[in-house]
Amino acid sequence: MFEIDLKDYKELGKSGEKISAVGVGTWGIVDRRSAIEALTYAVQLGLNHIDTAEMYLGAEEIVGEVVKDVGREKVFITTKILPSNFRDFHLCKKAAENCLKRLKVDQVDLILIHWPESYLSIEKVVNFLEKLVDEGYTRYIGVSNFSKYELEKAVESVKRYEISVNQVKYSVYDKRIELELLPYMIREKITLQAYTPLERGEVAYDRFLKNLGEKYKKTAVQIALNYLISHKEVVAIPKTERRERIIEFKGAMGWRLSLEDINLLKSKNFKF
Repeated sequence: MFEIDLKDYKELGKSGEKISAVGVGTWGIVDRRSAIEALTYAVQLGLNHIDTAEMYLGAEEIVGEVVKDVGREKVFITTKILPSNFRDFHLCKKAAENCLKRLKVDQVDLILIHWPESYLSIEKVVNFLEKLVDEGYTRYIGVSNFSKYELEKAVESVKRYEISVNQVKYSVYDKRIELELLPYMIREKITLQAYTPLERGEVAYDRFLKNLGEKYKKTAVQIALNYLISHKEVVAIPKTERRERIIEFKGAMGWRLSLEDINLLKSKNFKF
């Protein structure tokens, strides 16, 4: 039976570390100044985790500016390293060093491999991630875009640390991961970071979500985010460069959809 998760600050995997149920992503930033202002405001409002990646050109530097403004201890930083840099540990270590330089921090909180590649052994990837913890580049490790099978292999491969996160696409429009992957992650207490949770803004204009939002005096965006974070182990990382959107994201927390409406959204086949 589905059990609604009421927590607005969720444990990262089994670590005991708490991160906000809604964080902010940084893919495709257009306006540097607006992004810094929005991300800074997000942290001030308690949206304490920011997601970035080495391939998000300029994004890590922007996150570094935000961290300098608000203080390192107030931001949980996730970054992602390209699979090509997992071919040998020298490349992986150099990529991590470059991430830290761009972020202007001594250590990040979480490093993920950005996606799996058939030419990389999952055991080798996990071994390199664990070495990054040993050498002080990150506190926690995880993966991104891993299927249930690939995640199982990663979990089996750890020697000293936990796979804390799998970052995957998940939205009220795209619920495929609810079939196998999410139940597995809930059982194993692995955090699911949901990227593209607003389908690049499409959900904001969805008539069905707008109508449901009227019942709760919430926006379609807030309904879409609340649906995700009502699931155990799920946090969402929508992206914005607008201060008013940050306020809207914050308003997705502090309440929950009814079980009846969650089940309604589960059964709804959205066209997009």
